[in-house]
Amino acid sequence: MAKRLSILGATGSIGQSTLDVVRQHREAFAIEALVANANIAQLAADAREFGAKLAVTADETRYRELKDALAGTGIEVAAGPEAVLEAAAQPVDQIMAAIVGVAGLEPALAALEAGNTILLANKECLVSAGELFMGRAQALGVDVVPVDSEHNAILQCFERRNAARVERIILTASGGPFRTRALEELHGITPEEALKHPNWDMGAKVTIDSATLMNKGLELMEAYHLYPVEVEQLDAIIHPQSIVHSLVAYADGSVLAQLGTPDMRTPIAVALGWPERLATNVARLDLTALGRLVFEPIDEERFPAPRLALETLKRGGTAGAILNAANEVAVEAFLARELPFTRIVGLVEETLNVAERQGLIAPMHGLDEVRAADVQARNLAGELARRRASRAAG
Repeated sequence: MAKRLSILGATGSIGQSTLDVVRQHREAFAIEALVANANIAQLAADAREFGAKLAVTADETRYRELKDALAGTGIEVAAGPEAVLEAAAQPVDQIMAAIVGVAGLEPALAALEAGNTILLANKECLVSAGELFMGRAQALGVDVVPVDSEHNAILQCFERRNAARVERIILTASGGPFRTRALEELHGITPEEALKHPNWDMGAKVTIDSATLMNKGLELMEAYHLYPVEVEQLDAIIHPQSIVHSLVAYADGSVLAQLGTPDMRTPIAVALGWPERLATNVARLDLTALGRLVFEPIDEERFPAPRLALETLKRGGTAGAILNAANEVAVEAFLARELPFTRIVGLVEETLNVAERQGLIAPMHGLDEVRAADVQARNLAGELARRRASRAAG
C-alpha cells in the first residue's frame, strides 16, 4: 500500500526536496495535498506531475490563477488560510510540515489533531510552542519525526531504551560564512554576503539564521522538546564541513554520530521511510577524499545566539515564542538594511529582557498564549529596532 502523503510548504526548499525523494519512489507514495503560498506555477506543475488530489494556495487572491492552471485535471483547488488548515487536517499517513516561520505552527497543529504522523521541518512548532505541540502529540499518540538534519541525525543515534544513559546531545554548526571573519568587520556585513552559505542551499531566513548561529540556538531548543534531556545536557560545536550532523554521548564513553553529505534529501528520506530506509541518489560520502574532520568550540562573543537560546529554555513559558518572533523581526530588518548584522541577536536578547521586565513571559496553556506572545514580541522588537535606527540617524 502506498503511503498517503501531504506536503505543507510544497514549493519551498524542503517541499521540493521531498518531492524529489518521492519521484524516486513513486510506487511507495500517493500525494494527497500540496499546499504552498504564492508560487502558483510550481504548485500547479507539481500537482499535475504527482497527481495530487488537492492543491492549495494560502493567498486567497491567487485562487483563480491556480484554478486556471489546473483546469481539466480533476485536481481540487482551494485558497486562503482556512483552506490551508483544512488541507492539513485531512487524514493521511504522513504530512510534511515545512511551512517556514510561525505561520507553519497552526497548520502543523491541525495535522497533529487529525492524528497524522508529522514529518517536522518547521522549527517554530517547537521553538514557539514546544511544550504545547509535544504535549498534544503525546496525548494523541501521534508520532513526530524530525526532518532537520541535526535532529534527524539524533533520531538515528538516540537509543530510547538507554535514554537514562545519555550524557549529552551535541549539535554541529557549520559556522556559516563568517566563522573566520575578523570581529571588527562583522558590523558591515551585507545581506548579499550573509545569504551565501558555504554548504547548504536554504531559504533567506534560514540562511541568515545560520550566519548568526541563531539556527543552532533554535535547534537546541527543538532538541530539548524532542528528546528526554535537560537543558544542561545540550551542547553545540562548530564543524565547518557539515559532514557530522549530530552526536549523542553515552555514560559508557561511547559517542554515536551520524555522517553524510550536506543534502537535505537524506534526512527527508529517513523521515519518509522511518524506521525503514529509502534509497536516494545523493552524493555518497568519501571520507578518504575529506582526509580529516574539523571541530571547534563556539566563540560566544562572535556567536551569542546558542547561549541565548539555552537561557530562553530556562525562562520557560512563552519565552520561546518571544525569541522566535523577535528573531524574525530582526532578520527582516537586516535584510531590509535597517539593522546591522551584529545587532540581529542583540535585538532578540533586548526584546526578551524588556518582555520579562514587562511581565510578558507567561505560562503556555494553549495557542492563544503563543499568538499573544508572538504579536507582543513583534511589536516590541519593531519598536526597539526603530528607536535604534532613530538614534543612529540622529
